This record gives sequence, C-alpha cells and structure tokens, in this order.
Amino acid sequence: MRSFLKFFFASFLALIFFTIIAFFFSLMMLARITSARKVVISPNAVLVVDLTQTFNEQRIEQPWKEMFDDEPGVVPGLYDVVRLIRYAATDDNVKGIYLKAEGNSNGFASNEELRNAIADFRKSRKFVYAYAEGMSQNAYYLASTADKIYLHPKGGFDFNGYAMTMMYLKGTLEKLEIQPQIFYNGKFKSATEPLRETKMTDANRIQTTAFLNELYGEFLQKVSVSRGIDTATLHQYANEGSIQFPEDALKYKLVDGLKYDDQVMDEIKRNLALKGDEKVNFVSLATYNTANGLSDVSGNVALIYAQGDIVSGTANNETTIASDDYIKVIREARQDKDIKAIVLRVNSPGGSALAAEGIWRELSLARKSKPVIVSMGNYAASGGYYIACMADSIFAEKGTLTGSIGVFAVLPNMQGFFNHKLGITFDGVKTAQYADLGNATRPLTAKENALVQRAVDSIYVTFKNRVVEGRKLSSAVVDSISQGRVWTGIRAKELGLVDRIGGVNDALACAAKMANLPEAKVVAYPKPKNPYQRLLKGFGASVKESMVKDELGEHYQLYKTIQGLRNLTKGVQAKLPYDMTIQ
Repeated sequence: MRSFLKFFFASFLALIFFTIIAFFFSLMMLARITSARKVVISPNAVLVVDLTQTFNEQRIEQPWKEMFDDEPGVVPGLYDVVRLIRYAATDDNVKGIYLKAEGNSNGFASNEELRNAIADFRKSRKFVYAYAEGMSQNAYYLASTADKIYLHPKGGFDFNGYAMTMMYLKGTLEKLEIQPQIFYNGKFKSATEPLRETKMTDANRIQTTAFLNELYGEFLQKVSVSRGIDTATLHQYANEGSIQFPEDALKYKLVDGLKYDDQVMDEIKRNLALKGDEKVNFVSLATYNTANGLSDVSGNVALIYAQGDIVSGTANNETTIASDDYIKVIREARQDKDIKAIVLRVNSPGGSALAAEGIWRELSLARKSKPVIVSMGNYAASGGYYIACMADSIFAEKGTLTGSIGVFAVLPNMQGFFNHKLGITFDGVKTAQYADLGNATRPLTAKENALVQRAVDSIYVTFKNRVVEGRKLSSAVVDSISQGRVWTGIRAKELGLVDRIGGVNDALACAAKMANLPEAKVVAYPKPKNPYQRLLKGFGASVKESMVKDELGEHYQLYKTIQGLRNLTKGVQAKLPYDMTIQ
C-alpha cells in the first residue's frame, strides 16, 4: 500500500508539474501570437504574388502558424490582396511584383479582380514579372498582364481551351440498389443530374456550352489585348494544338522568353541595380499585409462575407453560410447606428432553400433602414442568388456564375441495398399515414411522391416571387430566365439579374454614394473569434484535412464529391451541380 501511495503521489506531482509547464508554454505562445508584430518593408522590395494560393473571400487567421515557424498568422483574403497590390503601386519601397504562375486554383471572378489590380499596378511604371516551370491557362490569364512572361525551357504550357467534365453515378446507384427518388423544378436544374442520368441532358449541355464559351471568349479577349494577338488566332492555336512545348509558346509570342529560375532572378536583380551576391528583397503578401496593418474592425460600411454552401443552423468554419450565424451577423449590422450601408459579398453555389429564405428575410429588413449592395464572387447561384436578389444594387464580374433559379429534393430509398446487399430488414408501426415519410428504408408511395413534388413546386414559386419583387421584373420574364439555368455575369446583366459589372471596390463605392458618405470605411463581418479559439480551431481543422488528404491521395476529390452528394439529401435545395470544375 505504501509503495502504491508513493507511486500515486509521484505521478500526481508529475502531472501537476507538466500541467503548469504546458500552461505557461501556452501563455507564451499566445502572447507571441497576440502581440503586435512590427514588420517594416525595406527599400527595393519585390511583392510576391503566388497564384497557387487560393484566396478566400475573408482573411483567414491561423495564429498557430506563428508557433511553429516565423510566418505571419494571417492569410489575406481576396479583397485584402487587391488592396495590397493597389497600395504597393504607391509604396516607394516596392519596386515591382513577381508572379509565381505555376498554377491557379482561384475562380474566374476572383481572377478578374486580381487581374484588374495587377493591371492598375502596372500604371505606376513599376515592373511585373511572371514565371513558371509549368503554366496553366488560369495562371496564364493573370500572367498575361505582366511586362515579361518567362517559362522554364523544359517546362509545360497549357493552351488547349476550356473543358468541363461531370461524373455520373446513376449506374453505381443501380448496382448498389439505391434509388435516389428525385424531385425538381426547372428543366435546366442539373444538380441532381449525376444521380438520375448517365450523361448530360440536352438542356444541361445547352447551358454548359453557353457559359463555357462565354468564359473562354473573355479569356481570349483579355489575352488578345495583353499580347497583341487577335482572338481568332489565339483560338486557332488552341483548336489545332499548336502549343505543345515551351518553344511553341515562345514562337507564337505567348511568352517573352525561356529561362531558368536563376536567369529570371538575375534579370530582376539587374532591374533593381543589385550587384554580385546581393539578394532580392522578396516580400510575401502575408508579410506585406502585416507590415501595412490592414484592419476592418471599425467603419461606416459593413462588408459581410458570405462564402460557401448555405446550411441551416450554425457552422464551425469560415467557408459555410449557416443561417443562424448570418441572421445574427446581418441583424448586428442592421441595428448598428454607426453602420450606414451593407455590402454583402456572396460567393456561394447555394444550398438549403429554407436557410436562404431566412437570410433573405433578414437582409430585406436591413434594406428598410439602410442601403444593401451585393457583390458577387465566383458563384452567386441558386441559393446564392436567392439571398442576393433583394439588394438595392447587384454587382457581378463577367466570369461570375449566377442565376440557377430552381430547387430540388433528394430522398434516397435504400431498401434494396439494405435487404439484398447487407441482409438487413426493417419493420415498425406508425400512428399516422405519413409519420415515416422520407424514411430511407422504403420507397415513397404515389401519394407521398405527390406531396414532396408539391412542396418543391411551392418553394420554386416562392423563389421566383423573391426575384420578381427584388429585381422589379415581370413574372413572365423571370419564368423565362429561371428554370434552373446558369448564367455568366455578362448575360445576367443583359437579362436584368444583376445591375453592373464590377468587383468589391465598385460595390463599396456604390454603397458610400447611396448612403451619402464621402468614402466607404469598411468593417468586416463575420468578426474573427478570439486568438485562443482560432488557435485550436485552425490547428485542428488543418491537421484533420491534411490527414484525410494524405490517406486518400488522388481520391481526395472523390471523397469531397461524395460528401457533397450526401448534403443533397438535407431538405429542399437551391444549389448548383455538385462539381463544376473547369479545366
């Protein structure tokens, strides 16, 4: 007994000792994270814009990064990046921009904002160099704004046009004896198509061909202006597969030279009048952001970032639009007397129709007391358009995908899968005819099918009525441009679904004008959580995602797709197709 007590107290004291050490270690790390980190940009700096980085709408604060390396704990958002590039044009310490153009995972609307910012930067007479070992089309779209585009002599260059491939799972579901039981309204509403077809429907092929050609036409037009090559010739290069090797890109004047990394560095050094072994003072966007202290904690215009799928309830991440969370955010901005206008930045393919209705309601209330302007990002479609249509004015980029005014519901019947694949059977009792409506263990009856379709039709009518009311269009016009069809920002403006082509800055300027303000001073929403919460949340989420990616490898995207399909069964949805990856 004495030896047990001795061991117990020794272990207990050790536990207390390590707890105290861990506590003070956490305090030190937290102090480092929360302390004001003074960063000064030295003269002769070159701002590095890495296009392989995905820029979310709102900045992401990851304070745990500073615990393990010396990188800033804030990843700038798209609006931050645009402001930083424009500020750099006036900063005497910054002499140019270096575009790392290996790839580009940002969407078409985001690329348009970035491209415009870089083009404005060039007006300052400072240089912009772009370089890559292998350059994708999306990366080239931005790189084409540079003074000089250099490619690795043995690298790759993609200039083959756009393509979009969708995965269809009807055959898989049939093999598994899973019946999706789909209800929808809108002949172009293709979100459920992968579950009910084995290939594109004629309607989906028409709409996809239309918006893909419009996006590609914009790509050709911008490259044409930058490189001085007519669009017909550029399209011919792609159609005939003329660009296969770096030498071809140089021959057809799509790039300015074939150089290795050290040769590009030498040219930048000559431009900066550096000698010998002097190093180029490269500055990342995150570091430049820290140095210039962009802050959106107080102001007269609320910029509310709404990015991701629309869901009911609450969420624990910055890339989901949870109705309860956003109703509170919008209400806070609405009731704040210092906030004179609201700009809602929407980058969403949609989601729950009920959640969208709740957010629409709160925005409508806000509009009664102050101007509400919408700025559309890469997507503002279906549910994303639902929450946008009530605004005083709507801005979209040419490459924004919007519209998709339509709804659907999926109620899976897994009886055959359970019975014949797993040997599981179900039985039970109920007190009313429809008590178990939607139960996945049995098929719907004819009456139940009619009830669900009636509910979907009713929500579709409500959606269209919101558009009629918000856009001041006739019911006949809205019906003709609805049906679930996806439109680019260009066509949406022509059809009256949006008011102007422009980005966040344009929307903010409009908000200031409507609110009779000399300028828009931005306060960002949702407001960030405290540093300790961000530490735990950011670290945990990053580790989880990293582990899943490492485990699944090339199958990670399939995993994400299946996750998306699972979400389709959560009530009536106003959502784009689950996967709209354009290559």
